[in-house]
Amino acid sequence: MIRVGVVGATGYAGAELVRILAGHRGVELSLLTSRQHAGAGFSDIYPSMAGVVDRPLEAYDPESAAERTDLLFMSLPHKLPMALVPDLLARGKRVVDLSADFRFRDAALYEQAYQPHSSPELLPRAVYGLAEVYREEIRTAELIGNPGCYPTSVLLPLVPLIRRRMLLSQSLVADSKSGVSGAGRSPAQATLFCEVAESFKAYKVGTHRHTPEMEQILTREAGQPVALTFVPHLVPMSRGMLTTLYGRAQKGVSSAAVRDCLADFYRDAPFIRICPDGRPPDTRHVRGTNYCDIGVHLEEKTGRLIVMAAIDNLVKGAAGQAVQNMNLMLGLPETEGLTAVPAPL
Repeated sequence: MIRVGVVGATGYAGAELVRILAGHRGVELSLLTSRQHAGAGFSDIYPSMAGVVDRPLEAYDPESAAERTDLLFMSLPHKLPMALVPDLLARGKRVVDLSADFRFRDAALYEQAYQPHSSPELLPRAVYGLAEVYREEIRTAELIGNPGCYPTSVLLPLVPLIRRRMLLSQSLVADSKSGVSGAGRSPAQATLFCEVAESFKAYKVGTHRHTPEMEQILTREAGQPVALTFVPHLVPMSRGMLTTLYGRAQKGVSSAAVRDCLADFYRDAPFIRICPDGRPPDTRHVRGTNYCDIGVHLEEKTGRLIVMAAIDNLVKGAAGQAVQNMNLMLGLPETEGLTAVPAPL
């Protein structure tokens, strides 16, 4: 049995990790840490887990973590993992990091969007954990930079089309909507109920720090610089994410060709579902699951390609994708622990 730990288990993504791992047949939850709630039981913080995961939360200790785990999930704010991961790797541990600290190959690009990086020498060793795209690299990785939720919803539809030159890479617009849990569990005025309920707004227009993360992957896949116009929005629901992408299709490309491209690229991807014509993706249909539903529409008169993707921002956009990466790293079935059936309502 593989021993796993969740460092930062009481944030929203950390709690989703615990929930998923509690039902995983190939691992043992051997360590849960929390700075704020050390000494309490996990189910004291999340009563829904009473009788399922009652393990006590602990302060992080590197010696104990290394002795009691084989693989660790870092579910911490940006900047903290880069200080902890080098020691874990030196001790032979494998790490899946849910922060942005190891998503970039270029330290300067990371530092432009976040802060100075204290472990830039590790960036070439990290694999970007977009599981359906970089599956073979992930299998042999010791360190995974788990993608952000917005990038997951943007890159999964776009990468196959960019690789197969089906759209013009300089015409891309991403319009994304996220539930409030994407902002994390720490209290903030902008995410108070009275600020969010009965409201719908864009934020960080043209300045969101997920933009360079997406552009680096699109540039890598296109083999040339790609600029993306990205506008995120906050919607009054707890979880879920819907991204609508706009681009110019290459001359002669049809809607059926785009759908066939996606279906072929993801033919062995158990969590990618291509929606039929007339049924756009809906966040309700992926809630609580690791699925990404993708829909396609081509405007014949304008040549504008519209591609839509729906995910659960806490599962496919965070914890579920992290467990999927772990499964690949450990040689386990890719779907293990992730086969939750979507609720019909």
